[in-house]
Amino acid sequence: MKIHKIVLIRHGQSEWNELNKFTGWYDANLSEKGKKEAKSAAILLKKKKFFFNYAYTSMLKRAIYTLRYILDELNQPWLSVKKTWRLNERHYGALEGLNKNEVSQKYGEKKVTLWRRSFDITPPKIDETDQRFPKNDIRYSNLNIHQIPLGESLKTTVKRVIPYWKKIIYPKLKENKKILIVAHGNSLRALIQFLNKIDNKEILNLDIPTGTPIVFDFNEHYMPIKWYYLK
Repeated sequence: MKIHKIVLIRHGQSEWNELNKFTGWYDANLSEKGKKEAKSAAILLKKKKFFFNYAYTSMLKRAIYTLRYILDELNQPWLSVKKTWRLNERHYGALEGLNKNEVSQKYGEKKVTLWRRSFDITPPKIDETDQRFPKNDIRYSNLNIHQIPLGESLKTTVKRVIPYWKKIIYPKLKENKKILIVAHGNSLRALIQFLNKIDNKEILNLDIPTGTPIVFDFNEHYMPIKWYYLK
């Protein structure tokens, strides 16, 4: 049986991960630890003799730079890379930039857990006049304002990630191309849920570590048959 593989990687730790802040669409840099995680992932992929035909990532530099470290290590800096907002992290609305512990003290642990971990509950939305609203960012200037989220649940993140998978990425897999996706905890959680048919409650227990390659195996009919962390 012929096996087809794709690799998913959550970006290395960001500076805001390190500060325990809600990051979402904020364009945080990689922390020093995050840079080391990206390089370690790259070295592991090289050791396992991975190479790729296509790479996909978000519009956020913590993912873009992680991918860059990997392609440099694999000696594939020339690789075709597609960047899309549809692979961005979940937008945390008005919580972006706030310390998670301080938010819990203000609103209560129970409510914050619902905002962070429920499938379909959206955190408090950001106002369109807020400087943090992504429409003010030039990289999203070509989007219809109604496409730009004011805050997202995992459910709404799924609604932008999976159509992109079906329309753009999956057809390349069916052409037997080797694919690398470097994205974020929730955009990858959305994709893993879809590929593994995980129910809405169970998926919330999945924590995806930073800088750790995840390999998905597909059978000759391009159906996912297993997934595992590369070691």
